[in-house]
Amino acid sequence: MSLSRRESQEPEEDVVEMKKAIATGTKEAPTVSALPPIVCYCVASILMTVVNKFVVSGSNFNMNFLLLCIQSTVCVSCVATVKKLGVISFREFDTKDAKAWFPISFLLVSVIYTGSKSLQYLNIPVYTIFKNLTIILIAYGEVIWFGGRVTGLTLVSFFFMVFSSVIAAWADISASLTLGDPVVAESQGWALSSVSGIVSNMNVGYFWMLVNCLTSAAYVLAMRKRIKSTGFSDWDSMFYNNLLSIPVLAVFSLIAEDWSSENLMKNFPEATRNFLLFAIAFSGAAAVGISYTTAWCVRVTSSTTYSMVGALNKLPVAASGMIFFGDPVTVGSVSAISVGFFAGLVYAVAKNNQKKADAASQPAVLPMTRKP
Repeated sequence: MSLSRRESQEPEEDVVEMKKAIATGTKEAPTVSALPPIVCYCVASILMTVVNKFVVSGSNFNMNFLLLCIQSTVCVSCVATVKKLGVISFREFDTKDAKAWFPISFLLVSVIYTGSKSLQYLNIPVYTIFKNLTIILIAYGEVIWFGGRVTGLTLVSFFFMVFSSVIAAWADISASLTLGDPVVAESQGWALSSVSGIVSNMNVGYFWMLVNCLTSAAYVLAMRKRIKSTGFSDWDSMFYNNLLSIPVLAVFSLIAEDWSSENLMKNFPEATRNFLLFAIAFSGAAAVGISYTTAWCVRVTSSTTYSMVGALNKLPVAASGMIFFGDPVTVGSVSAISVGFFAGLVYAVAKNNQKKADAASQPAVLPMTRKP
C-alpha cells in the first residue's frame, strides 16, 4: 500500500474507532483533551436542572405527567436519530426485554415525577443538597443486596452529606419563619394567608424530596440487578427506559390531570406557550446530552475523574438557582452548599481508594496468549 493511500485512510479509521468507542465504550477513543467532555457534562447538567425548574415553577403549572411524557418522547426521538446516523449502537426493540425492563421504567417514572414535584416546591440549592442523601441509601442497599462495604472515609463523607442537608433545611425553615414574623411580613407586604401558604408548600416539597430519595435509591439498585440479568448497555437502558415510560406517563396524564381547555390555557398561556414547549423539548434533548457526555467523560478521562466532576458540579448547579431564580443567598445556604460540595469530594476520594483496594486484593491472572 502506498504512503499517500495509507495517510488518506488514517482519518477514516480514526472516525470509525471514535464511533465504536462512543457506541459501545469497549475501545479507547483517539486521544482527546479532557476539558471539552467535562465542560459539556457540566453545561448539560446545569441546563437540564434550570430548564426543568423554569417549566415547573410557573404558578399555574400542574401537568407534570404531560411534561415528562413530552420529554421522554423527545429523548427517544433523539436517540433513534443518532443511531440512524451511526454514532451510537443499541439493540433493537424486543418484547421479552421490554417485559423484563418495564418495572425499571416504572421506577424511573416515579423518580422523575417526584423530582419535578420537589423542584416545584423547593429551591435548586436545597434540592441539590438533599439529593446527596440518595447516595447513602444506595450505599447501604449495596451492602445488603450486593455484598458491598462502607469504608471509614465513606462514613465521613456520609456525615458531611447529612450535616449539609441539616444546614440547608435550617436555612430554608429559618427564612420561612422570618417571613412569618408579623413585622417582617407586614414590611414585605405579605398577608398571613400567603405566609401560611409558603410554609405549607415547603412541607410538601420536603415530602416529595423524601419520596424522591427513596425511589431514586430503589431505581438504581433494581436497575443494577436487572442489567446483570439482561446484559443491557448504557444506551440500551436509556432507550428502553424512555420508550417504556411514554405509555405509562400518557395514561397517568389522561387519568390524573385536567385536560380541559381552561387548564391547558393556564399551564401553557398564549404569551409564553411556544417558549415553554421549546424549553420542554430542550430538556428532553438535554437528558440525551447528559448520558452522552457522561460516557464521553468516563471514556476520555476515567471513572474517578468523572466522580470528582460530579461532586464539583453540585456547586454550579446550586449556584444556578441563586442566579436565575433569585434563590436566597444567605450564610446558611452558602454554608450548606459548601459542606455538600466538600462531602461530594470526600465521597469521590473514598470510592477511588476503595476501588484501588479492591483491585489490589484481586488475585493476579496469568495471560493465556503471548503478545505478538
